[in-house]
Amino acid sequence: MICRFPIYIIMCVLLSVAMTSQAAEWCDTIPVSVADSTAHQSPSAQEVSHRHKMTPIRKTVRGFDRLDTTFIEPQHYIYTVMVQMTHTYDIYTLRGIGNYAQSVTFAPDMNMKIGPYVGWKWFFIGYTFELGNINLQKIKQQFDLSIYSSQIGVDLFYRRTGNDYKLRDAKLGRNVDTTPLEGCSFDGVKAGITGFNAYYIFNHGRFSYPAAFSQSTIQKVSCGSWMAGLGYTKNTLELDHERLQQLIDEQMTTKSVCLDSALMFRKVEYNDFSLSGGYAYNWVFKKNWLFGASVQAALAYKQSVGDVVGSSRGGFDFRNVNLDGIGRFGLVYNNMRWYAGASVIVHMNNYHKPRFRTNNTFGSMNVYLGYNFRLKKKYRKKI
Repeated sequence: MICRFPIYIIMCVLLSVAMTSQAAEWCDTIPVSVADSTAHQSPSAQEVSHRHKMTPIRKTVRGFDRLDTTFIEPQHYIYTVMVQMTHTYDIYTLRGIGNYAQSVTFAPDMNMKIGPYVGWKWFFIGYTFELGNINLQKIKQQFDLSIYSSQIGVDLFYRRTGNDYKLRDAKLGRNVDTTPLEGCSFDGVKAGITGFNAYYIFNHGRFSYPAAFSQSTIQKVSCGSWMAGLGYTKNTLELDHERLQQLIDEQMTTKSVCLDSALMFRKVEYNDFSLSGGYAYNWVFKKNWLFGASVQAALAYKQSVGDVVGSSRGGFDFRNVNLDGIGRFGLVYNNMRWYAGASVIVHMNNYHKPRFRTNNTFGSMNVYLGYNFRLKKKYRKKI
């Protein structure tokens, strides 16, 4: 499923560069703090020989991995096992333009999955299953992956919704009571999201994103960093407006309400190219405890093609610039052997045209408990 997307070719290049460094020795970092600098002034003959054998590419990549060990403690273990519970969410709001424009909001029921994971250095593999009854008529395709190294982060996502949306909120005109519509099942919406966000962490020597979101390091002193990134998203939204009108007629028996023509579209597709910037901060409020948060605003250029009912052109072309947002929040306890915590990732995308606009919020929430084992050789000598 993943290989169908051309964008993953770019991701493979990024991952191969990171793996060059990590496969050699994931946390064999080069301290740059003043306190540790003297330990590297007189390297042994073996260390000098090892450095001369390193390829130029490996030297460059390892240089990017420099950490200030006064602020960050690298991972001491090779393997990890973890159990994780994941809740994914997806909310779409469609609205017209104007003071009393109609709007509808769709969202599926809570989707909770749980499963075990096994990790080796940089790689994680696992299996999750959905809690509760499985309805084969509500088939979803979903792939979410977040990769956090010391200086680069990548979010990958691929989602195709099922038919389990519900109408969560509706505004159909002035003084129109839409309470009968709230919570009604509606299978006339289909949505798809495919894309990635990649970002660079400027103060990666002292600020650790992995400490908050992948537990591969420990942040020892509170610190923050500015970030900059780029991203691409392809969004597809289909709406069966005739079925929506039928639902309104069935539920709104006391008053006849007609859908605004702005909501009478069949399909909207748009490509989103974005440049983002923001700030992240890790707050070490107690030993082994960390609260991490980051917020990025994205200037997004959207190129869209769709079709509107009754349009003589058979569709519309749209180019515009909107402001999107990305938020990441994590609470972690990590004593190097055991770790536990929770994290939330939120993506907010906006799409506007003269008569119609949508807002899509999607992301995931994770709760996990893990255990690290088998010390690396460099740390066995200290015990």
